[in-house]
Amino acid sequence: MGENVSLAKNDRDRAVEYELGHATRELERLDHQARLVGTFTREILRDAGIGPGMRVLDVGSGAGHVALLAADLVGATGEVVGTDKAAAAVAAAQARAEACALQQVSFREGDPAAMSFEQPFDAVIGRYVLMFQADPVAMLRDLARHLRPGGVIAFHESDLSSARSVPPIPIYNRSNDWIAETFRRLGTEIQMGAKLYAAFIAAGLPEPAMREFANIGGGSGAAPWLHQIAELVRTLLPEMERLGVATSVEVDIENLAERLTHEVAAGGGVIVGRSEIGAWSRI
Repeated sequence: MGENVSLAKNDRDRAVEYELGHATRELERLDHQARLVGTFTREILRDAGIGPGMRVLDVGSGAGHVALLAADLVGATGEVVGTDKAAAAVAAAQARAEACALQQVSFREGDPAAMSFEQPFDAVIGRYVLMFQADPVAMLRDLARHLRPGGVIAFHESDLSSARSVPPIPIYNRSNDWIAETFRRLGTEIQMGAKLYAAFIAAGLPEPAMREFANIGGGSGAAPWLHQIAELVRTLLPEMERLGVATSVEVDIENLAERLTHEVAAGGGVIVGRSEIGAWSRI
């Protein structure tokens, strides 16, 4: 791979719109993922300036985790509008907000880049959204039009290429390779986090500030992230097989989490998760 960063649509044709789907087990995986990365997202949003009384647009809300984080930051005097193209995701997110008795959060079905809203927003935010876009630069540009002057745009994306283990733990490294290669063949940008700076600049946004985080641990401390890796492999397994990345026999999905845990414990090593990278700028 060269140093020239290109995020144009013609360079990144997407084989599917969104390969992870919204099945019940996948929504459960998102719940678990949210517990592992939620602290990172909260710090990114706080550093970006999300605070009391702000009106916030959450892009690609999924099950609503980021919208609820934002709702806590803006408080009862603020407002968060979450959006997602999938009706199942909107329903799950709305149910979550109602269960938390959060009156300042609502969700709408649709593409926020093409939607119209009653009034502008103080901030536009999203997590793991741009990596699934054929043209993330165009999406950033379209979303920025929803901001009032002085508004903030902030995204939390990942860089899968940074996942590793020390000393090398074969099954962990292989699982991450399966995930990354499947995403790559589907046209998903596996280094979107590291490419946020270039995307913001190409979209005509001011130079963004950035932060990086990662899940890391060994022994029992590695277990939550290993479970997340196994469940992501499970979600992607049909595409892995279809694309020739891995077979169900070599993945052995029903025993994968146990094998991961055993190898990490036996090797006495440390696993490092993908990079979690945030970028934000004020227009």
